[in-house]
Amino acid sequence: MRPKNLEKEESIRSIALKIILEEGLENLSMQKLAKAANVSPRTIYIKYENKEDFLIKLFIDEVLVVYEEAVLLDFDETADFEAGVKRIWQNIFAYFKDNRQSFALMQYGKSSPLLNKAFQARNISEGQYFAPVHRFLRNQVAAGVIADLPNQAHRALLFSPVLDLVNEYFEHLDRPQQIITEKLVEDCCAAVIKGMLK
Repeated sequence: MRPKNLEKEESIRSIALKIILEEGLENLSMQKLAKAANVSPRTIYIKYENKEDFLIKLFIDEVLVVYEEAVLLDFDETADFEAGVKRIWQNIFAYFKDNRQSFALMQYGKSSPLLNKAFQARNISEGQYFAPVHRFLRNQVAAGVIADLPNQAHRALLFSPVLDLVNEYFEHLDRPQQIITEKLVEDCCAAVIKGMLK
């Protein structure tokens, strides 16, 4: 793709994330996106078959891949449990705090068929993303540090609380006081770590 086309593509994706954040996924149409991006709908349909194809590629390329990179920043799968979980939580909170649009699409992806369709479209198997985190958790199980639970349960225990805190952080942006501070996130992380230890 030529640099100009790449810039146009990035602009279209960025505008789509903005529409999803401000108006909701259900209000994103290819016509609305084309108008906001100042391109013809035909330009979008050259690269994407339909809205679902666009959303699948947007979810994987703009959210999941970048999110995985952010979560794994300076993460050491051989770290002790406390250090590993703290790093994951710090990375998640820092990334989404600065990427509200990606967080909005991630939330939609969790509550819609989008995630499964995205994985099927790219032949992504369970555990392909965040493989170092999965190995980290399996190592902790093998060492007797945490209970032997399915990967899905470990992920729910590890990721869901911090994602809920990120959501609360955004909810409190328009309120008189921000209660979701980095210190509070650290305290909640410590509570999760304590709860997961055998």
